[in-house]
Amino acid sequence: MAFLLKTEPTKYSFDDLERDGETTWDGISNPQALLNLRGMKKGENLVIYHSNVGKAAVGLAKVVSVDATDPKNPQVRIKPVKRLKAEKTLADMRTAAVFKDSILFRQFRLSVVPLTDAQYDWLTA
Repeated sequence: MAFLLKTEPTKYSFDDLERDGETTWDGISNPQALLNLRGMKKGENLVIYHSNVGKAAVGLAKVVSVDATDPKNPQVRIKPVKRLKAEKTLADMRTAAVFKDSILFRQFRLSVVPLTDAQYDWLTA
């Protein structure tokens, strides 16, 4: 399964992830987002989305490791893969048929959003 991870680029951007090479994805408090984070598996694909500023999917990453022994603070390590050739804006996603029933538009504040294969393929095309 793939996931879309929302981040505020003024706090931690895709550029920061590329610079760091790897990071622990943390600071999540929403129970459903935590459940999604805990359910991640090594090697799964991630799309990094800049929220608030930019409002666009900007890059790809992968799950390096998951330690969910503390359910309220799972330790998910991620690494960058590459920047998207063309950013996909929130407006683009909103009009794409593949996102018609996406939780992305039903739970706007959800910071870890599961993606279908079709949604991931659309974002990365």
